[in-house]
Amino acid sequence: MQAENPDVLLDLEEEEEEEGDEEVDGEDGESVLELNQVIIPTYGTVPDQQNLHAPEWADFDNKPDSLFFSDGQRRIDFVLVYEDETKMTHKRSNHKKQKRKRQVYESNLINNGLQLEATRSVLDEKTIFVKVHAPWEVLCTYAEVMHIKLPLQPNDLKTRESAFNWFTRFFSVDENIIKPEQEFFTAPFKREHLSNFYIQDKDAFFNPATRSRIVHFILSRVKYATKQNVKKFGINKLLDTGIYKAAFPLHDSSFGHPSTDPDCPSERYLLYREWAHPKNILKLQPLDFIRKYYGEKIGIYFAWLGFYTNMLIVAAVVGVGCFLYGFFMKDNCTWSQEVCDPNIGGNIIMCPQCDKVCTYWNLTITCESSKKLCIFDSFGTLVFAVFMGIWVTLFLEFWKRRQAELEYEWDTVEYLEQEEQIRPEYEAQCTHVVVNEITQQEEHVPYTACGKCVRITLCTSAVFFWILLIIASVIGIIVYRLSVFLVFSATLPRHINGTQAIRKYLTPQTATSVTASIISFIVIMVLNIVYEKVAILITDFELPRTQTEYENSLTTKMFLFQFVNYYSSCFYIAFFKGKFVGYPGNPVYWLGKYRNEECDPGGCLFELTTQLAIIVGGKAIWNNIQEVLLPWVKNLIGRYCADARSEKIVPRWEQDYHLQPIGKLGLFYEYLEMVIQFGFVTLFVASFPLAPLLALINNMLEIRLDAWKMTTQFRRMVPQKAQDIGAWQPIMQGIAILAVVTNAMIIAFTSDMIPRLVYYWSFSVPPYGSHSSYTMRGYINNTLSVFNISDFKNASKPFSPWFGNHTTCRYRDFRYPPGHQHQYEHNIYYWHVIAAKLAFIIVMEHVIYFVKFIISYIIPDVSQETKSKVKREKYLTQKILHENDLKVVKKTIGKIADKIIEGVDSTFRPKTE
Repeated sequence: MQAENPDVLLDLEEEEEEEGDEEVDGEDGESVLELNQVIIPTYGTVPDQQNLHAPEWADFDNKPDSLFFSDGQRRIDFVLVYEDETKMTHKRSNHKKQKRKRQVYESNLINNGLQLEATRSVLDEKTIFVKVHAPWEVLCTYAEVMHIKLPLQPNDLKTRESAFNWFTRFFSVDENIIKPEQEFFTAPFKREHLSNFYIQDKDAFFNPATRSRIVHFILSRVKYATKQNVKKFGINKLLDTGIYKAAFPLHDSSFGHPSTDPDCPSERYLLYREWAHPKNILKLQPLDFIRKYYGEKIGIYFAWLGFYTNMLIVAAVVGVGCFLYGFFMKDNCTWSQEVCDPNIGGNIIMCPQCDKVCTYWNLTITCESSKKLCIFDSFGTLVFAVFMGIWVTLFLEFWKRRQAELEYEWDTVEYLEQEEQIRPEYEAQCTHVVVNEITQQEEHVPYTACGKCVRITLCTSAVFFWILLIIASVIGIIVYRLSVFLVFSATLPRHINGTQAIRKYLTPQTATSVTASIISFIVIMVLNIVYEKVAILITDFELPRTQTEYENSLTTKMFLFQFVNYYSSCFYIAFFKGKFVGYPGNPVYWLGKYRNEECDPGGCLFELTTQLAIIVGGKAIWNNIQEVLLPWVKNLIGRYCADARSEKIVPRWEQDYHLQPIGKLGLFYEYLEMVIQFGFVTLFVASFPLAPLLALINNMLEIRLDAWKMTTQFRRMVPQKAQDIGAWQPIMQGIAILAVVTNAMIIAFTSDMIPRLVYYWSFSVPPYGSHSSYTMRGYINNTLSVFNISDFKNASKPFSPWFGNHTTCRYRDFRYPPGHQHQYEHNIYYWHVIAAKLAFIIVMEHVIYFVKFIISYIIPDVSQETKSKVKREKYLTQKILHENDLKVVKKTIGKIADKIIEGVDSTFRPKTE
């Protein structure tokens, strides 16, 4: 920053704002992040061109891999892109004003110490690339402002070799290709301690990721205009208003081949070759190298995703084992055999499941679905549900330990809140003065306590409104299910004497379930697109102080919405469908019109499995199309158009410009996708033991697809610091707690495991049963109640004629038969089953929660080894700084003592004539 070149602001008080240019307004408070900018008011006039500093102009030197200015000495730390207004064929009225804003902004960048060089595009002459370089003085100044940790001396602590190193070596990246990063003791940078830091080469002391991070910090805070004493600033606002088309740091090389510059490490090429390429699908990720190139925020995402994927291996193996157990035991499933037996199920006539248009039907038409249900509704499912309750606790506890290790290795242990810089949007709104309770000094805030309450109330109301909207859409899907079931019941062949093969697979229940699941998935995707924009608007209005607070707030809102959006239909099938249906003579109606849905005689578990398979599979396909295919197609079209225009040599900055921007939210959607999947894997795993296997396969592809698109299809992200995965950690902990309840309730209320156990141990033998030993024979007949067809009400009596001489039909419930003194009331079997279900839920929850508590207590969040390393590094760092300070003090005192001694000697030295 140069005092002799103060910043100039374009005064807009007498200028009419262009339409749609909604700037960040608010008086700029006095802050430590003011960056020492000197503001010169222009009193309604436009600054003279001679007072503005302009970038240097240089032609492209035909070096496509060059990362330097035309002099070959100054490294390009950032690139700004805009379109030259003088070259545009359609000139708009606001072009002149935009040009003035950009000129003022670039002049102020130069005033803040940055060096700019402009080069015209090779392919499109109206496109201008402004390359930004931060000199050593600027880097040192802002490294201190941003509390960036930099190396003091090489780390001489010995790392203990793991017992599994011999095994993991087979899956690790070749160290001859990607060399391990040298470890250092680090400390927050201070210019006054410059001599203490490990500086062998000034050009390499700040690595490219750190340089880009510093430059982006400056770009986000430099002003360019003022209106009514309100200053407007930041590259983000200039991008939103179209003054600049793009702003990004450069990739260091092409992903397809190494750089032609022998001094370039070609890290992008190495990442693609050893990380993003599909051949590496079974290899471990080079996390330190990813962190070095993209920053800690990207690194910790891939570290978490890799750890989650590795933990899924155990869950997938157990899940497949439980599935195979059910598959091989399905032939011994007695109740399914009874359904398929023509002498048992063939003689059971079921009551219509809807009013009038539905007809009587034979139980044997559910034979195929009952066989499939035996695979999932088995004893293995109970074992797997208990296992997953413990697995999710182990996953979260071990991830905390792994995260603590990464914090130490990546120097984010002491990344405190006060070290994170305030968002420019927050700073711009700081118009109110309050007294800090701690420092007792005045500081500027964007709103009063009352204003904050109003914002929170409005934001909370908006979130709940959209959640209620999702619930309304779910109710709409339920109404669709109820109404379309009538249509399928009338059109699909379901007569008692029907022999069509289609009946075996396409029952009205199946057709209704599949179509409703597909429509539900479409509604989910549409509402996602709408709410995404709404959530961002709500969070912007809420005005969080830091970027971490912004992301955490947005994360909470989006996940609440996504939770209701994705899981509501599954909760309906699992816990509400078929639970409140009454009986044929007195059915329960929704909204007084639609008769409530009933489950198949085997329960709703298989339908829940179908719903999960459609949503999880459809979501995975949709996300891959949206995240991978669309950017690839856009880049392909862009390259085709560029090749059609010219075959000239294209510089690195122009190649990167034609890649896709990463988006403002960065990795938010990647986390959201994985946490939603985590919910499906844990919340409803009792109905679908193969969910962990599908998640494992998806995640193995997801890691490489995310890596591929990041290294090949997107511009390089601005490196950011991150200590952990943010709000996603407590969200997953909440899901883990809820998963125990949902799985216990699925086994108790959705599956037929508890009624079967009650029948086996109590109602198959005297006094309630007639068998001499415990058996499952007679279960189907015992669990289907009897209804007299003469008791149908006119509103629900079927149109179809009654076949044969039967006077009764059967329905799924536990009620007394007609003629009993308590006919159609719940029988003793029902109350035994309810008591058993409640007892099972209480016992299962308490057992799993107790085991979870013990595991959480036994496994510390930070390993003893990591604690020792952190303490040791802190001690040695303080010792190094203290010893260096002592040397300086001794040296200074020694010089002073020498001067004093010289003075004394000169005073008492005898004079000679």
